[in-house]
Amino acid sequence: MQLRFLPNALTALAFLFLAQHVHGQLGGLHTYEFLNLSPSARLTAMGGNLITVRDDDVNLALGNPAALNPDMHQQIAINHSFHVAGISHGYAAFGHHFDSLGLTSHLGVQYISYGTFDETNDRGEVLGTFDAAEYAINFGVGKQVYDRLAIGANLKVITSQMAGYSSFGLGADAAATYIDTARNLTATLVFRNMGRQVTYYTEDNLEPLPFEMQFGISKRLKYLPFRFSVIYRFLDRWNIRYDDPNAEPSLLFFGEEQTEESPSSIWFDNFFRHLVFNGEFLLGARENFRLRFGYNHFMRRELGLDNFGSLAGFSFGVGVKISRFRIDYGHQSFHLGGGLNHISIATNLQEFKRKN
Repeated sequence: MQLRFLPNALTALAFLFLAQHVHGQLGGLHTYEFLNLSPSARLTAMGGNLITVRDDDVNLALGNPAALNPDMHQQIAINHSFHVAGISHGYAAFGHHFDSLGLTSHLGVQYISYGTFDETNDRGEVLGTFDAAEYAINFGVGKQVYDRLAIGANLKVITSQMAGYSSFGLGADAAATYIDTARNLTATLVFRNMGRQVTYYTEDNLEPLPFEMQFGISKRLKYLPFRFSVIYRFLDRWNIRYDDPNAEPSLLFFGEEQTEESPSSIWFDNFFRHLVFNGEFLLGARENFRLRFGYNHFMRRELGLDNFGSLAGFSFGVGVKISRFRIDYGHQSFHLGGGLNHISIATNLQEFKRKN
């Protein structure tokens, strides 16, 4: 009997436990890749990454535990994304601040379901069906250690079940955020997905977690209700291009074929693949209406099609607070085949206590 099934998320790099140099293509090198999916509609709308903001959004702590702060006390958020091919992904989180310790914590559950698959033999005969899903329980704490410096850490318990195979792992994040309120400037350094598998899908087949170092800067303009961010991903590696040896030459204007790329164009393309650009308009006296957009050059280059225009890599969204609830929507374009729609609902339990 043969299972014709290639797991979507087989990944793992242990920064604290393993040392591994990665060059070129990133896809397919790690396990638990679902850890890199955007947890909320807000992040989806902003290119899938937002490590440079500290406000009352408890979802931010998943990507940057140093973002945890007292404004997240009693915040609860539920997020669900309608992924391509019927894949279901979501995240739920709750924040709590401990005055006596000066610590803010969060607890979250991240999940992804790949759906139901046909189990076949080597002749293609259907023998039955099987499911594939992955989960991560996240717990983190953050603390303001100086006037302008906050630190935080997350611990992740990860489990994965794919057909008759399963895996269990432990991961961790560490982050530090510098906040300059006088200049409305924030800078963050994050070490994401440190750790390793504890049990493997198959015997003696250890796969690395998708470890990544990120650095980001955000600035809120003085005379405009707008904040922009630039995040540099993969600080721990330089070459993240994938050069397809079977790719056909791209057509330029007037039908001319594109000549071989110059070293400078390769350098700039690789550099911009590291960057995520995003912005957010904060409108209204209480900033209850927000417009967002983002651009991820890595996603555009990896998912775009030669000689076909698309919005791959671009994202946008909107957020509004109605009564006690904040509702967000985000859309991220993958390629001509479709994109991701994300919905989030958040509230603060304290608001119900005050009004009752």
